[in-house]
Amino acid sequence: MSKQATWRKSSYSGGEGGQCVELASLDGSVGIRDSRDPSGPALRVGRDALGGLVGRIKAGEFDL
Repeated sequence: MSKQATWRKSSYSGGEGGQCVELASLDGSVGIRDSRDPSGPALRVGRDALGGLVGRIKAGEFDL
């Protein structure tokens, strides 16, 4: 991941720990990382793939 990326914390991430996610807009893709471990590993996924996943989650296709 680029160190120049601007990471944004999910509005669903609370200050009490738990499930925290940050996203960064990258050239043609999106970076995803755990906000509790910003120097740890990050994923890079295509925008279409992430959009498809979010759509399926919103449609209730996964038991989350």
